[in-house]
Amino acid sequence: MQPNELIAPGEVWLVGAGPGDPDLLTRKAEKLIAAAEIIFHDALVGPGVLDLIPDGVERVSVGKRSGRHSKAQGSINDLLLAAAKAGKRVVRLKGGDPSVFGRSAEEMAHLAADGVRFRICPGITTASAAAASGHASLTLRGVARGLTLVTAHLKAGEPLALDWETLARPGGTLGIYMGRAAAGEIGRALVAAGRDPDTPVMVAVNVSLPNERLIRGKLSALAFLVATISDEDPTLLLIGEAVAGTQMGAQAGASVAQAVQ
Repeated sequence: MQPNELIAPGEVWLVGAGPGDPDLLTRKAEKLIAAAEIIFHDALVGPGVLDLIPDGVERVSVGKRSGRHSKAQGSINDLLLAAAKAGKRVVRLKGGDPSVFGRSAEEMAHLAADGVRFRICPGITTASAAAASGHASLTLRGVARGLTLVTAHLKAGEPLALDWETLARPGGTLGIYMGRAAAGEIGRALVAAGRDPDTPVMVAVNVSLPNERLIRGKLSALAFLVATISDEDPTLLLIGEAVAGTQMGAQAGASVAQAVQ
């Protein structure tokens, strides 16, 4: 099969670009990037991943960072549809996994409503990559029986309305995407809902990239832990006993790791 035969003319693939390191792409994702005629990519897709796009392939940036939207979601939906209707081989490249806070359902529904065929290539989500970098585990027998992923990304002026009592229950790991700006509120709300203030926290910044930082501490210090993180740096919060990691993991695997007691 020739590379471009992986994508039929007029077909759209939603492709997970992983957390940023091109070596964490799936083999299928790399083949699909090579097969595309046009690629719509998010701002959080790693530069090393974008470097894999062949010369001559049209690139369209449709991402957002720190609340600055280059394209509204409705416009992205229309761009995908127009490219497919023009008979192009289309890749929609999304950071992480398309089905984890990637708004893939909206794009799929828009394409399906017009009869456009679409498919999904999963990617490594940031929570998995952060746990690997920190030599930690997202689940742990006898300690963390489950994993809950939520997003703290809000529209301007919206309150952070989460089910804090459920999220504060012990015995599980909590992963909060895009949680830097609301970290102080998150820490206070979880403690107020009953989570132990000494619960281990790992703040993961620029996961898998050369400037990755893993900052460790306690839930009660969450606001302090994020104080030095720029608005421009993608940040994930991992909260729970399982993410404390091993002693080896606390000393290795990240560009910068600091412990706050």
